[in-house]
Parts: sequence; structure tokens; C-alpha cells
Amino acid sequence: MSILAAPQAIAEAAESAPPTRMPAAAPRAGRSRAARVRYALVVLAFLLPSAIPLALFVIGPMIAAVWISLHDWNLIAPMRFVGLDNFASLLADPATGDVFLHTVGYIIGYLPLVYVGGLLLALALNQALKGRSLWRGIYFLPVVTSWIVVALVWRWLLNPSTGIVNTALAGLGIDGPGWWTDPAWAMPSIVLASAWKDVGFVMVILLAGLQAINPDLYDAARVDGAGPWRRLWSITLPMLSPSTFFVVVISLINGFQVFDQVYAMTGGGPGGASQVVVQQIYDLTFRYGAAGEAAALSWMLFAVILAVTVVQIIGQKRWVHYV
Repeated sequence: MSILAAPQAIAEAAESAPPTRMPAAAPRAGRSRAARVRYALVVLAFLLPSAIPLALFVIGPMIAAVWISLHDWNLIAPMRFVGLDNFASLLADPATGDVFLHTVGYIIGYLPLVYVGGLLLALALNQALKGRSLWRGIYFLPVVTSWIVVALVWRWLLNPSTGIVNTALAGLGIDGPGWWTDPAWAMPSIVLASAWKDVGFVMVILLAGLQAINPDLYDAARVDGAGPWRRLWSITLPMLSPSTFFVVVISLINGFQVFDQVYAMTGGGPGGASQVVVQQIYDLTFRYGAAGEAAALSWMLFAVILAVTVVQIIGQKRWVHYV
């Protein structure tokens, strides 16, 4: 057979061959729908252990708080619907502004102290020190200690008469303040105890950020003649900005919800000088039988925290540098 005749023979053979049936197309839509259902069931199975407690102890109480905030209720008698009167009453009460101011004052004192302390510890324990792991564990130990224990220890340390702090100050010829018994020093006492407990948490977060910085950047800066302060301001702090952002957000959220140390150290006193928002919510509910106002105040606090967090998330674009 010649080369020219080959195509004609192939064509004739193809025409004489019995027709072949193409396999029927699989029902892709049905198969993908079944796969999606199986995937959703698998995801649901993994989420249920977390979703059930979240729904029961977080989402459920939040929805209930909305309903309670619209009623006058003392936890015993039947609810009486009052609409938005609880919110109006809180906004007209000067005590509401006072507790928010005290909470903001706590944050203003607490946040710089805990961040600077955590940063200094992180920088120190990022060096090649002997027993570095042991020191890290020691500084982190207060974080896992009960707040009630920490508050009682600091209440004893800052006792105006027999406390170690005032005794040491007296040895230096300094007349120590009244600390938690003095309206002017009650909030600083709580700030000191809070910063001491939480500085280890901040240290761990910032230490992780420091270890993620490329050492080549420091080597290049040294070659260019940059000293320790220049390396800190030009390399460490900018590269540490994501960790700083996380610390600031978490610390602000926790700061607005401060309660345990206030309750254990001062109970909101003396004379209401250290009364904070969550302490006021507690008192309205269990001391004054005003659960409706307490629920309304909790939602006002939620709105403030949400607004502050949104502002931080929007503003991070200006100073947070992600690599």
C-alpha cells in the first residue's frame, strides 16, 4: 500500500467498523451535591464539641441578655416589659459615667505598664542566657495562677500598716501611701497587681515575635553602623508590630472586662473609687436586684468594646507591618 493510499484505507476501515457507544456522563451535579453534604457533616462533627458549649454559654446568654435588658426584673418576681427605659436610666445616671471613667483609667495605667514590662522581659530572655528556659517559666508562672490568689497576695503586700512594700519604703525614709485603702491609690494598686500577673503572657507573645525576625536584618544594620537603639527602633519594633497589635487588642478587651482583681482587692471601694463596669453589672444584679439594668449595661459595654476593636482593626493599616 502506498503512502498516498493509506489515509483512504484508514477512512474506509473507520466507516465499516461498528459504531462504539460513548460511556454515559456521570451525574456530576448529584455526585457533587452528595460530596458537599458529606463534607458539611464531617465539618459539623468536628465543630459540635465547640459549637454546643459556645451556643449554650455564650450565644444563648447574649440573646437572653437582650431580652432581659428590655424588662424590669429582680430575678424573683415576674418580668415587666419596660422597653428601652433601662438604657435611658443608665445614660442619665452619673454612676454609669463614673464606672466607665474608672475602667478607662485602669486601662491607661495597665496597658503601657504591661506592654513595656513584657517587651523588656522578651528582649532580655531572647538573649543567650544561662537557664533561659527556667527564667521564662518563672515569669510565666503568675499567668496560670488564680486571680483570687494573686489579688489576695497583693492586698497583703500593699497593706498600709504591715505590708512589705510600705515597710521597705519606710526603711528608705519614705512614707508609703494607703494603697487599696486610699481612694487616690486604690486603682493604682489594682493596676500593679494586674500588670504583674499579665506581664508573662505579653512576654511570651512578644518573644515569639522576636524569634520570627530574620537575624540577617540585624547583621546588615550592624554593617551599616546602626547601634542598639537604632536597631530597636528601626528593626525590632516595626517587625514586632503584628505581635504588638495582638497584645494591644487582647489587653484592651480584657481591660474593659476587669473584675476579679477589683472584687478581691477593693470590692469597688473605698467609696466607689475603684468601681468598674463589670463590678457595677455584678452589683446591679445581685445586690440591688436590677437585672434588667445590669443586662442593659452589659450591652453598652459590649458596644464600647466592639467600637474600640473596630477602630484598632481599621487603624492597624497605618502602623502594623506584615512580612
